[in-house]
Amino acid sequence: QVQLVESGGGLVQPGGSLRLSCAASGSIFRINTMGWYRQAPGKERELVATITRGDSTNYADSVKGRFTISRDNAMKSVYLTMNSLKPEDTAVYYCNANLYGRLYWGQGTQVTVPS
Repeated sequence: QVQLVESGGGLVQPGGSLRLSCAASGSIFRINTMGWYRQAPGKERELVATITRGDSTNYADSVKGRFTISRDNAMKSVYLTMNSLKPEDTAVYYCNANLYGRLYWGQGTQVTVPS
């Protein structure tokens, strides 16, 4: 059982930066992968970035070079550093944890980049 709580969302002007945080609690030692997903109105939830316990990372093409995913040593927290934000980055961002096939989700945090 893992609980995830996102924070750090807000309103940012185009070109600005924002850092999202996800705090995990519960059976943290069983987490092998954590990630960030986002969902804009009328669109499917999509992968933003993932990171494994071994620090292997994966990014969506749309954010590669602008966003960076990172974690603490115990995998209690995962972060998403977002630079050069664009209006198309506007979405609810969700934290995800994968416990070898069992998925957990946070409630999401809103990121808004006005046009």
